[in-house]
Amino acid sequence: MPITSKPPTFANTIEAIEFSGDLLSKVTHVFFNLTSADTSNTLQTISKKIAPKLSGSKDDIYLNDTLFQRVKTVYDQKDTLLLNTAETKLLQDTYLAFTRGGANLSTEDKNKLRELNEKISKLNLTFGNNLLAETNDFELILNKPEQLSGLPQDVIDTAARKATRLGYPGKWVFTTNRPSITPFLTYADNRQLRETIFNAYISKANHDNKYDNKVILAEIAALRADLAKLMGYQSYAHFVLEERTAQTPENVYKLLNKIWPAALSKAKSEVSDMQALVDAQGADITIQPWDWWYYSDKIRVTKYSFNEEQTKPYFSLESTLKGVFYTANRLYGISLKERDDLPKYHPDVRTWEVYDKDGSLLAVFMGDYFVRQSKRSGAWMNVYRQQYNMNGVKSMPIVVNVLNYPRPAGNEPALLTFEQAKTLFHEFGHALHGMLSDVTYRSQSGTAVPRDYVEFPSQVMENWMTQPEVLAQFARHYQTGEVIPHSLIEKIQDASKFNQGFYTVEYMAATYLDLDWHSLEDSTIRDAAEFEAASLNKMDLINEIAPRYRSSYFSHIFAGRYSAGYYSYLWADILGVDAFEAFKENGIFDPKTAQSFRDNILSKGGSNDPMTLYRQFRGKEPEIEPLLRSRGFLK
Repeated sequence: MPITSKPPTFANTIEAIEFSGDLLSKVTHVFFNLTSADTSNTLQTISKKIAPKLSGSKDDIYLNDTLFQRVKTVYDQKDTLLLNTAETKLLQDTYLAFTRGGANLSTEDKNKLRELNEKISKLNLTFGNNLLAETNDFELILNKPEQLSGLPQDVIDTAARKATRLGYPGKWVFTTNRPSITPFLTYADNRQLRETIFNAYISKANHDNKYDNKVILAEIAALRADLAKLMGYQSYAHFVLEERTAQTPENVYKLLNKIWPAALSKAKSEVSDMQALVDAQGADITIQPWDWWYYSDKIRVTKYSFNEEQTKPYFSLESTLKGVFYTANRLYGISLKERDDLPKYHPDVRTWEVYDKDGSLLAVFMGDYFVRQSKRSGAWMNVYRQQYNMNGVKSMPIVVNVLNYPRPAGNEPALLTFEQAKTLFHEFGHALHGMLSDVTYRSQSGTAVPRDYVEFPSQVMENWMTQPEVLAQFARHYQTGEVIPHSLIEKIQDASKFNQGFYTVEYMAATYLDLDWHSLEDSTIRDAAEFEAASLNKMDLINEIAPRYRSSYFSHIFAGRYSAGYYSYLWADILGVDAFEAFKENGIFDPKTAQSFRDNILSKGGSNDPMTLYRQFRGKEPEIEPLLRSRGFLK
């Protein structure tokens, strides 16, 4: 982008920067979507080459002093420019991007920053590639039918198909991917095999081999501490959180410390219930981490006469998609029409045109739902193209949800667990944030909001799935068409607070671990195992629970965008539960409330301060009590 010699203005400087890089934006969105959802050796090789180039290109912009002086000149005039809210936000964010990108550093320190950014970028990529290789390497191969005791037939069938694809006909294969390991830990009677696969999961990229991530993650943490010091911050967490709604790590620790005692107490009582069940059965064992899913499910069945296998026939992928589309239609008036003739990056992908309530084409939505080796684990939303209306161009968003459900056999439907169906609602909440965006500037589009706010719309969306009115619309038996019985809905609701101690503690343990790694104030290379052990010991984590992510496979923070930000799910859940209170007060499909949520939250993206937008919707500050109550932590 050539720099004009004309005096700097908002249009020829701030908007000019915003409008630049259109081709690069298009290409990188496509490329990085593919490297996460359908990678290959070729794509990974290209990634290694371009990662430092992209990092360097970013530095070339933000460390350009001539350009920064123009930005600063406009910024210094901000009180006299008569800008609207989105323009003011763009000016502030552009100025901050330069200052946080090192624009105020000396020439020597700018060079140091370039080196740090390049090193971190390369290490992030290596961490992710190592983790994918380690995940794909582990296979629990079973060859005796008695080893399958306790497993539901559909889980057994999925494992058999997996074995056949991998060249083990007549056997069964389980992996550390969540759709495989979770049902195994929940239902397999063979305790030794549960221990084997659990230990394989918690030791990913921690085997002192070529895929080991311990030294890599310690180097990333040290380099980030160096970067923070160079930029004048106490720690990398302080640097990151300056731009988040939490603002400081102290505020995050304060929030966590409010919830941790109640969550840990609940988890301890859950352990006691499981141990009592084991003792009553006469088994001479002490509950261990690989027992939690198994015995908690037994407690669920005993206490609520409910387990997820009862619900799976009612939650086929097809019916759950109908449920989430129905919900979006009732709330926002949008409708989806599937298209089989549009280009797609993999045969598994499905594509829909999305129409607004006035019949106009609003977006294109893509769904990629089945696990494969070329796809990283987890579930996420991303965009191939963002919505914006800038520089005379109206850009329609192309949004994708990527998940990892087990692949069904032949023409059989994919049957989802209750939690898997809930995840589909969650990710579609992100998709709505992208598709209903209505902003001028690309950098403010859709989910381009602070990391601890981005999960908020998706957390809200989860709530509709468990509402009887919604379940009655889509939860139908895949064979008979029978609507899910009201008695089963009641069991789902009665069990909604079950095991929340475990879920909250395992998540929060990973959150504390993230903050501890990124609160380092010096660049000493830590021994990753010792550092992690000290962190877990400090929080008094009970032996029966492992963090949801250990350091060596914590890709959210060492290969993703959640460094010093994994707390965001909890922070956003406070907003989500509090916001859904408004729908419960007015009616879950109240048109006025839904329109306000669309106008103030979903359509605005990052065009205004997020908490200002929240208060405009809710009419008040969020409260923590609804979250504690929803998880059963308040008596």
